[in-house]
Amino acid sequence: MSTSPRPYRLLRNLNAKIASVPMILTALVIFVGGTAWTVFYSFTDSKLLPRLRFVGLDQYERLWSTGRWLTSIENLLIYGVLTLIFSLVIGFLLAVLLDQKIRFEDTFRTIFLYPFALSFIVTGLVWQWILNPEFGVQNVVRSLGFTEFVFDPLYDPDIVIYGVLIAGLWQGTGLIMCLMLAGLRGIDEDIWKAARIDGIPTWKTYIFIIIPMMRPVFVTTLVIIMSGIVKVYDLVVAQTGGGPGNASEVPAKYVYDFMFAAQNLGQGFAASTMMLLSVVIIVVPWAYLEFGGKRRG
Repeated sequence: MSTSPRPYRLLRNLNAKIASVPMILTALVIFVGGTAWTVFYSFTDSKLLPRLRFVGLDQYERLWSTGRWLTSIENLLIYGVLTLIFSLVIGFLLAVLLDQKIRFEDTFRTIFLYPFALSFIVTGLVWQWILNPEFGVQNVVRSLGFTEFVFDPLYDPDIVIYGVLIAGLWQGTGLIMCLMLAGLRGIDEDIWKAARIDGIPTWKTYIFIIIPMMRPVFVTTLVIIMSGIVKVYDLVVAQTGGGPGNASEVPAKYVYDFMFAAQNLGQGFAASTMMLLSVVIIVVPWAYLEFGGKRRG
């Protein structure tokens, strides 16, 4: 008569499991509980303080009929898509260049990574000065004789989000470069030798061999970039304050303004719930494809 090994598996690493209980409880109470509380009160007419006065989907109807919220979603899409593309492309290309064992590699790596050490507030203020038409890039170029040159993205409602994008790329691309460089340094040198012996061009080696082997690095990088995109707030506040008008509004700023400045918790909760929903729509299919496929395999 055989004994089931399941009870023994449950008792394995018992001390570690007991030690993880406080962390699990904290996650359940603070994160899961806080999320449920936010979603619950998004269906109420809460103002300065939460109150149990249910209004159904009124907060969401008001949210999606507000031009300011629609502008913030449009800006987030533009900022998010371009950040994903340019961060990955520029970060990977910089990593490829540094992977050639160039001289002063440590110096270049430090220079590229240094902006990431700055806070978004500092980055926003720096680029607010750089893009200022009176004493920034525009003024410098005009002083060289190009008097008709115009470059003031932070003062043009149609392109202000691209000015924010420049600052975001300047700060975050260095980290992406370091992640990619670590992935490239983990590739076995024999793979490069075999590719050279077979006469495979360098660009084909990167596209068809190296990049597929770096899939875990790209997945980690995508998660980091996307988490920064969804919660972008302080960069916009420091650089433009959401202006001109509401042209550079983003969802996180919308949530903050309604929850604290406008003292409308119900509307703020509805907006934050939509932000959570956007993350769930992206993360759940990715997690299913990433881990569900492995279990089936």
